[in-house]
Amino acid sequence: MAIHVGIDFGTTNSAIAVAKDGLAPELLRFPTPQGTNASTWRSVLYFESSENNKPNVTGGAMAIGRYLESGGDGRFIQSTKSHLASRLFNKTNILNKNYALEDLIGMYLLKMRNAIELDLGHTAVVGRPVRYWGATDKDDDKRAIERMTKGLNKAGFTEIVYENEPTAAASKYADRLNEEKLVFIADYGGGTSDFCLLKIGGDGATQEILATGGYGIGGDTFDGALVDHLVAPCLGKGSHYGDGFGKLTEIPHVLYTKLRRWHHLAFLKTRENMALLERILNGAVEEKMIEDFLHVIENDLGLPLHRSIEGIKQHLTSNQSGNFHFLDHPIDISAGVTQDEFSSWVSPDLDKLDAVINEMLQKAGVPSETVDQVFATGGSSLVPAVKNRLKRRFPGRLEGGDELTSVALGLAKRARVEFEK
Repeated sequence: MAIHVGIDFGTTNSAIAVAKDGLAPELLRFPTPQGTNASTWRSVLYFESSENNKPNVTGGAMAIGRYLESGGDGRFIQSTKSHLASRLFNKTNILNKNYALEDLIGMYLLKMRNAIELDLGHTAVVGRPVRYWGATDKDDDKRAIERMTKGLNKAGFTEIVYENEPTAAASKYADRLNEEKLVFIADYGGGTSDFCLLKIGGDGATQEILATGGYGIGGDTFDGALVDHLVAPCLGKGSHYGDGFGKLTEIPHVLYTKLRRWHHLAFLKTRENMALLERILNGAVEEKMIEDFLHVIENDLGLPLHRSIEGIKQHLTSNQSGNFHFLDHPIDISAGVTQDEFSSWVSPDLDKLDAVINEMLQKAGVPSETVDQVFATGGSSLVPAVKNRLKRRFPGRLEGGDELTSVALGLAKRARVEFEK
């Protein structure tokens, strides 16, 4: 039986779909610590030391389970996709061994392969953002593809075709159409948001891609906005400390930028930063807040803190208000938040995404009112502020569904066409 593989390697979640013979593409399922199966796998790795000096490595949902069971004594790796284009990221040291980015990606993808009971072969169509996070020129894009290809090779995929993620989502959306449409695809992921304007024929085939665009804003950015407003002020952001000479100085904001992405919290745990925070504590106007901040850092509370952030974000997708709560004695942070407040906090980021859409439509010479349908996908497309922006621009034409899996399914469709040639 011929199996055609589509891989959606995401910043936050990843998925694999396969097209078998003449059957419709289907999603592969991955195990969870609860004994169930899921159609997506968290894009994470967890390294633990062992007696033979070779680290034990787990991936996906199992990695989060091991992290919680072990009390966070190992090293947690997340959002590797966000570093693909970076000139600065070469290697990282994990438990006294250096790993290149492609090593980490290869390990993760191999864990995905090994988690399912199906031989995936060596060919695949793999999703890529229109614009990689942090990429500013063609060299950055080339670097990202080269690293991703090396990672895929390490996981056993040697014949690879790349497809823009929103174009793949369009292929899945095309299954709904029975006549030619001008369609705008909006893919809001964890690290980036990507867009595609294209014509889709009545036979479900893409006829013409008119414009593509993307920007490094996604779910991680929205989480960061919640952290900035609900958490950071309770840990001392904006407060002051005395320098010992009667002068009050505001606590450096740079310390709190690491809170925006929970896996960056470990970067604060350096000798210099901890010494600075101890000096701040000695002269802090809000001493309890700095004690709590140190508690978060010293006890590696980034993951549970951001799980609380994800919880309130998900709650606000269907509720007008909610209560954020994070408790880890002696820390007890509780704050009410409304959907409107959250929308206002992410509004500057959505303005940047609107600018990308404006530029796309203008270059294509397509007014918003002439677009027939809009398909929003990706986990962050569920955020009400995101939906409302699209509804105002394209009234009565917005559709959703398969938000976490449409890209993978579309990639599998493309794989069938590509490798049956």
